[in-house]
Amino acid sequence: MIVCNTSPIINLAAIGELEILKKLYGKIVIPGAVYDEITVKGRGQPGDEEVRTSGWIEVINIKDRNLLTALAVDLHPGEAEAIILAMEQNSDLLIIDENRARRISSKFGIRFMGLLGVLLRAKRKGYIPAVKPLMDDLAIRAGFWIDRELYQTILKTAGER
Repeated sequence: MIVCNTSPIINLAAIGELEILKKLYGKIVIPGAVYDEITVKGRGQPGDEEVRTSGWIEVINIKDRNLLTALAVDLHPGEAEAIILAMEQNSDLLIIDENRARRISSKFGIRFMGLLGVLLRAKRKGYIPAVKPLMDDLAIRAGFWIDRELYQTILKTAGER
Protein backbone atom coordinates (compact mmCIF):
# COMPACT_ATOMS: atom_id res chain seq x y z
CA MET A 1 0.00 0.00 0.00
CA ILE A 2 1.25 3.44 -0.97
CA VAL A 3 0.14 6.52 0.98
CA CYS A 4 0.54 9.92 -0.65
CA ASN A 5 0.53 13.47 0.67
CA THR A 6 -0.97 16.49 -1.10
CA SER A 7 2.08 18.06 -2.74
CA PRO A 8 3.13 15.17 -5.02
CA ILE A 9 -0.42 14.84 -6.37
CA ILE A 10 -0.92 18.55 -7.01
CA ASN A 11 2.50 19.03 -8.58
CA LEU A 12 2.25 16.02 -10.89
CA ALA A 13 -1.27 17.06 -11.89
CA ALA A 14 -0.03 20.59 -12.63
CA ILE A 15 2.34 19.23 -15.29
CA GLY A 16 -0.09 16.62 -16.61
CA GLU A 17 1.87 13.67 -15.21
CA LEU A 18 -0.31 12.36 -12.36
CA GLU A 19 -0.58 9.03 -14.19
CA ILE A 20 3.03 8.32 -13.21
CA LEU A 21 1.74 7.37 -9.75
CA LYS A 22 -0.83 5.03 -11.27
CA LYS A 23 1.75 3.41 -13.54
CA LEU A 24 4.21 2.90 -10.69
CA TYR A 25 1.86 1.81 -7.92
CA GLY A 26 -1.48 0.88 -9.46
CA LYS A 27 -3.34 2.50 -6.60
CA ILE A 28 -2.50 5.09 -3.97
CA VAL A 29 -4.23 5.88 -0.70
CA ILE A 30 -4.75 9.34 0.77
CA PRO A 31 -6.17 10.42 4.13
CA GLY A 32 -9.27 12.61 4.42
CA ALA A 33 -7.26 15.78 5.10
CA VAL A 34 -5.31 15.35 1.85
CA TYR A 35 -8.57 14.78 -0.03
CA ASP A 36 -9.95 18.00 1.48
CA GLU A 37 -6.80 19.98 0.72
CA ILE A 38 -7.00 18.98 -2.93
CA THR A 39 -10.75 18.93 -3.59
CA VAL A 40 -12.18 21.51 -1.18
CA LYS A 41 -9.42 24.08 -0.53
CA GLY A 42 -7.94 23.43 -3.98
CA ARG A 43 -11.24 23.26 -5.87
CA GLY A 44 -10.59 23.88 -9.56
CA GLN A 45 -6.82 23.60 -9.12
CA PRO A 46 -4.54 20.84 -10.48
CA GLY A 47 -5.41 17.45 -9.04
CA ASP A 48 -8.95 18.36 -7.94
CA GLU A 49 -10.87 16.60 -10.68
CA GLU A 50 -8.45 13.67 -10.86
CA VAL A 51 -8.70 12.95 -7.13
CA ARG A 52 -12.48 13.21 -7.16
CA THR A 53 -12.99 11.01 -10.22
CA SER A 54 -10.14 8.52 -10.52
CA GLY A 55 -10.75 5.03 -9.28
CA TRP A 56 -7.11 4.45 -8.41
CA ILE A 57 -6.90 7.06 -5.64
CA GLU A 58 -8.63 5.79 -2.50
CA VAL A 59 -9.49 7.84 0.59
CA ILE A 60 -9.10 6.21 4.00
CA ASN A 61 -9.77 8.19 7.17
CA ILE A 62 -7.36 7.92 10.06
CA LYS A 63 -8.36 6.51 13.43
CA ASP A 64 -5.80 7.89 15.89
CA ARG A 65 -7.08 11.39 16.66
CA ASN A 66 -4.78 11.73 19.69
CA LEU A 67 -1.69 11.31 17.53
CA LEU A 68 -3.18 13.77 15.05
CA THR A 69 -3.46 16.36 17.80
CA ALA A 70 0.18 15.79 18.76
CA LEU A 71 1.49 15.92 15.17
CA ALA A 72 -0.63 18.94 14.27
CA VAL A 73 1.64 21.06 16.47
CA ASP A 74 4.45 20.74 13.89
CA LEU A 75 2.72 19.67 10.67
CA HIS A 76 -0.10 20.65 8.33
CA PRO A 77 -3.20 18.45 8.65
CA GLY A 78 -2.52 16.56 5.40
CA GLU A 79 1.06 15.78 6.37
CA ALA A 80 0.06 14.66 9.85
CA GLU A 81 -2.76 12.45 8.56
CA ALA A 82 -0.57 10.98 5.81
CA ILE A 83 2.00 9.91 8.41
CA ILE A 84 -0.68 8.46 10.68
CA LEU A 85 -2.36 6.64 7.79
CA ALA A 86 0.98 5.18 6.69
CA MET A 87 1.42 3.80 10.22
CA GLU A 88 -2.15 2.58 10.63
CA GLN A 89 -2.16 0.84 7.26
CA ASN A 90 1.40 -0.46 7.62
CA SER A 91 2.12 1.09 4.23
CA ASP A 92 4.99 0.07 2.02
CA LEU A 93 5.80 3.69 1.21
CA LEU A 94 4.78 7.24 2.07
CA ILE A 95 5.21 9.78 -0.74
CA ILE A 96 5.90 13.10 0.95
CA ASP A 97 8.19 16.04 0.20
CA GLU A 98 8.26 18.34 3.22
CA ASN A 99 11.45 17.98 5.26
CA ARG A 100 9.84 18.31 8.69
CA ALA A 101 7.28 15.63 7.81
CA ARG A 102 10.04 13.37 6.49
CA ARG A 103 12.02 13.72 9.73
CA ILE A 104 8.94 12.78 11.75
CA SER A 105 8.17 9.88 9.39
CA SER A 106 11.69 8.65 9.92
CA LYS A 107 11.25 8.72 13.71
CA PHE A 108 8.21 6.46 13.29
CA GLY A 109 10.14 4.08 11.02
CA ILE A 110 8.04 4.91 7.97
CA ARG A 111 9.69 4.37 4.59
CA PHE A 112 9.23 7.50 2.48
CA MET A 113 10.14 8.97 -0.87
CA GLY A 114 9.76 12.42 -2.36
CA LEU A 115 8.42 13.44 -5.74
CA LEU A 116 11.88 13.51 -7.31
CA GLY A 117 12.50 9.96 -6.10
CA VAL A 118 9.22 8.99 -7.77
CA LEU A 119 10.49 10.48 -11.04
CA LEU A 120 13.75 8.53 -10.76
CA ARG A 121 11.80 5.31 -10.17
CA ALA A 122 9.53 6.06 -13.15
CA LYS A 123 12.56 6.50 -15.38
CA ARG A 124 14.16 3.25 -14.14
CA LYS A 125 10.91 1.42 -14.90
CA GLY A 126 10.75 2.96 -18.38
CA TYR A 127 7.56 4.96 -17.78
CA ILE A 128 9.26 8.25 -18.64
CA PRO A 129 12.21 8.76 -21.00
CA ALA A 130 13.93 11.47 -18.92
CA VAL A 131 13.70 13.17 -15.55
CA LYS A 132 15.09 16.58 -16.52
CA PRO A 133 12.13 17.83 -18.60
CA LEU A 134 9.74 16.89 -15.80
CA MET A 135 11.87 18.55 -13.12
CA ASP A 136 12.00 21.67 -15.28
CA ASP A 137 8.21 21.56 -15.77
CA LEU A 138 7.71 21.12 -12.03
CA ALA A 139 9.87 24.17 -11.33
CA ILE A 140 8.44 26.39 -14.06
CA ARG A 141 4.78 25.36 -14.37
CA ALA A 142 4.03 24.07 -10.87
CA GLY A 143 6.34 26.34 -8.87
CA PHE A 144 7.96 23.29 -7.25
CA TRP A 145 11.19 24.41 -5.60
CA ILE A 146 14.22 22.22 -6.25
CA ASP A 147 17.53 23.00 -4.59
CA ARG A 148 20.23 23.52 -7.24
CA GLU A 149 22.51 20.88 -5.71
CA LEU A 150 19.67 18.38 -5.45
CA TYR A 151 18.71 19.09 -9.08
CA GLN A 152 22.25 18.17 -10.18
CA THR A 153 22.29 15.07 -7.96
CA ILE A 154 19.00 13.86 -9.46
CA LEU A 155 20.31 14.43 -13.00
CA LYS A 156 23.50 12.52 -12.20
CA THR A 157 21.54 9.66 -10.61
CA ALA A 158 19.30 9.54 -13.67
CA GLY A 159 22.32 9.49 -15.98
CA GLU A 160 21.24 12.74 -17.61
CA ARG A 161 24.23 15.00 -17.04
